[in-house]
Amino acid sequence: MSAAAPQFDNSYAGLPDAFHDRVAPTPVARPEPIILNHELAAELGLDPDWLAGEEGLAMLSGNALPEGSDPIAMGYAGHQFGQWVPRLGDGRAILIGELIDRTGQRRDLQLKGAGRTPYSRRGDGRSSIGPVVREYLASEFMHALGIPTTRALAALATGEEVVRQKIEPGGILCRVAASHVRVGTFEFFARSGRSDEVRQLADYVIDRHYPDCRGADQSYQALLVEIIDRQARLIADWLRVGFIHGVMNTDNCSVIGETIDYGPFGFVDTFHPATVYSSIDVGGRYAYNQQPAIAHWNLARLSECLLELLDEDRQQAVDCANELLGTFPARFEAYFHPALAAKIGLPPDETHARLALDLMDLMSAGEADMTLVFRGLATLPSNGPEHDDPVRALFADPAAFDQWAADWRQRLVACGGDDENRRGAMEKVNPAFVLRNHLAQWAVDAAIERLDFEPMRRLHGVLARPFVDQPEHADLARPPRPEQRVTTTFCGT
Repeated sequence: MSAAAPQFDNSYAGLPDAFHDRVAPTPVARPEPIILNHELAAELGLDPDWLAGEEGLAMLSGNALPEGSDPIAMGYAGHQFGQWVPRLGDGRAILIGELIDRTGQRRDLQLKGAGRTPYSRRGDGRSSIGPVVREYLASEFMHALGIPTTRALAALATGEEVVRQKIEPGGILCRVAASHVRVGTFEFFARSGRSDEVRQLADYVIDRHYPDCRGADQSYQALLVEIIDRQARLIADWLRVGFIHGVMNTDNCSVIGETIDYGPFGFVDTFHPATVYSSIDVGGRYAYNQQPAIAHWNLARLSECLLELLDEDRQQAVDCANELLGTFPARFEAYFHPALAAKIGLPPDETHARLALDLMDLMSAGEADMTLVFRGLATLPSNGPEHDDPVRALFADPAAFDQWAADWRQRLVACGGDDENRRGAMEKVNPAFVLRNHLAQWAVDAAIERLDFEPMRRLHGVLARPFVDQPEHADLARPPRPEQRVTTTFCGT
């Protein structure tokens, strides 16, 4: 391999065999790059030209790995829709190594769709091109929104076919994450009584992700506090942009607060708090408005895993865990409520957050589009309703918006400031473009049916600047027409 090849510095692969299985990717027939993330490559210290060349393509497809790669499939368990599953693990993903990026941060490189692993069960370990397109678009869009997420370094077509509901072209996603450790990773060991591995995993997570916890009086308690806080912030971030993860199982819950495992996700169009898109979430467990409660539930499962580390006395450990878990609702509101106030152009204040929540209630009752309402609100002047028609017309009952807008303007005047600065601030937190479900489906259909990736590339370019008005792409800001609506999304595994 050339000097341009990645210099891997693997740590998780150095943990005992109980944590992973060594497995090489299965070569593919004719790998072709669909899109390469040059910006991310530079962050990782990788040469984009090398990535696009023969050696880089061989690595991204799993056909040949650079020296220093130590490919593994990680073991984990999880609660799936509340039901315990003792053995899950990377069934179609292989961690090929870790890099130290230009800021000194350790990053995982993982190939999704890279072939069978010991955790594949009856699966083929491959991916259709559709989920590759969806995850690439979603993760890079979330990054552009400023929301913690895994990233996408590259998407490839494999030149092979996979069988799902029908025969589809195969694909591979090269995913980058600060970590792939999940709540389910802790459950993998704790629920089978393997306390030594739980402690070893906790020490690994502290050393890699939360080194300040080592200086705390109780390092494992400090670790749990940090994880609770990051989850609270992440869920607040999701809700402020209308994101629904769709499958918040504990094996899809990162312990470092990154959005991970984009499956049947969706972004809200017409706002309703109980919106569900996932085809497998028939009971609405992971609906938009249930996500804070589910995050809290997942954290409770993590706390159960850590009890022996929190205190030697079992009851005191339980009391400690409950006390720390009890801080989650307030932590969530401490992130979510200021974000809501900012979305309507007001300073952080509980009254302003409630005003924003009232607007969301009106959206739900009035079948209004969440993204268009918040973005449009930024354009309205504070001195009167004469120019309100574009926003009020989004509501089935415009008069209901009129009363809310009058109260809103009173608060704007009371808080002072000028409209130009307010508009600029609001447009920095209210995106003009989101990855609407019908747009994601448009890109997926083109990829599956014709191996046409131009819709994907166009969406990626626009969504890289979601807060910028781009008049030439105004069609991508519009909500779906009735015949375009996508009300059901799928895992795609």
